[in-house]
Amino acid sequence: MSKVITRFAPSPTGHLHIGGLRTALFSYLHAKSKNGKFCLRIEDTDMARNSQEATKAIIEAFDWVGLQYDGEVIYQSQRFDIYKKYIQQLLDENKAYYCYMSKEELDSLRKEQEAKKQTPRYDNRYRDFQGTPPSNISPVVRIKAPLNGIIEFEDGVKGKMVFQASEVDDFIIARSDGSPTYNFVVAIDDALMGITDVIRGDDHLSNTPKQIVVYNALGFKIPKFYHVPMILGPDGTKLSKRHGAMGVMEYKDAGYLPQAILNFLVRLGWSYQNEEIFDLKDMLEKFDANDLNSSPSSYNQEKFLWLNQHYIKQTPNEELEILLKDFGIHHFQKDTRDVLFNEIKNRSQTLLEFSNQIKAIFEAPKEFDSKMFAKCDLQTKEILKDFLCFIESHNLDSLKTIQETLYSFTENKNIKIGTLMQNLRLALLGKPGGIGIAETLFVLEKQESANRIKKLIDSIH
Repeated sequence: MSKVITRFAPSPTGHLHIGGLRTALFSYLHAKSKNGKFCLRIEDTDMARNSQEATKAIIEAFDWVGLQYDGEVIYQSQRFDIYKKYIQQLLDENKAYYCYMSKEELDSLRKEQEAKKQTPRYDNRYRDFQGTPPSNISPVVRIKAPLNGIIEFEDGVKGKMVFQASEVDDFIIARSDGSPTYNFVVAIDDALMGITDVIRGDDHLSNTPKQIVVYNALGFKIPKFYHVPMILGPDGTKLSKRHGAMGVMEYKDAGYLPQAILNFLVRLGWSYQNEEIFDLKDMLEKFDANDLNSSPSSYNQEKFLWLNQHYIKQTPNEELEILLKDFGIHHFQKDTRDVLFNEIKNRSQTLLEFSNQIKAIFEAPKEFDSKMFAKCDLQTKEILKDFLCFIESHNLDSLKTIQETLYSFTENKNIKIGTLMQNLRLALLGKPGGIGIAETLFVLEKQESANRIKKLIDSIH
């Protein structure tokens, strides 16, 4: 059995979106689960729309999520000599021809076809042209598509696909400036790169018969195709930014982990029993392209966030600390870090949320929650004053000591632990919710905690 070789071939006209990354992931898993090769090709023949920044962002995205491609990145813009050679070969073999159709001729043909309610298409008028070429027209090159019969292939997702040859016209393979067209270069590159299996979105399905025409004309082996349904938004329409979808590197900036993105994407179109959690190792062991879904999947933001929180919880604190540097969080003492991170892991779905919660804890409250403050009275003031005196004579250098101190104080003063905690929460954090009070006292340390408690005491009249 020949080695499986797949590819991902984005156009650098914009940043890599998650639909593209999902295609890349499926292609990667299909090859790597069979000890094959996964290649990256940048389809940058459209010089007017290409962006160096987009190309860089695509490579960055691959590095970030950890999808390793084999060999060097292939750039189509560096392969024009190869395409020209094959264009000339087809011309020499009478499998392609120069078409001298003028704009006026094209407009006239379209009007005529529209009047007859026909699908606008080229009518092959220059297919066997023997006359003198018009001097004022820079010709395009068209391939000779079959005039009858069928074009068929077995799709790994959709099953047997059959197209009438008459549906494919003599399409352009080289523009009037000599530059090659998409379907032509894709077929050539896939053949020359030895691509055995092509996994792509089913928006490319209509391109496949044209590419098969090119394969056949050049005597190339046709790869196995898998056309995967598009990702839909929750409302059933094509996924877009209004559904919350972003470019891959925007997810990094928003605090998503690469493991969560890959896990989320692999489940949009593939499943294995009832499992939801898959790291890359699991995917490589269990993925089978024959199990790709034939119906579209819906983007579920809640599930995405749930997965992201799962991976945040799974990440060791020392690794989290490194990741959080990008969000303005700097080094902590190990004991402080572990207490703080273990509390926030259960309360954060993204690293951005994680970092914001840390910043909120270390920034002293500028004001107090009005509902909580309204319940403060002179008794509250006395409790807090007594608590300040109590902690002055106690050590707060471990979480266990602090927890014991809190309970010891409430027993001595014969007050409910909940009452003390509520008052301390207002003093230390200024609002309801957040991490535990013992943990807050530990990470803020005695002096900062005392300063915040004094501020609340001074505010109660």
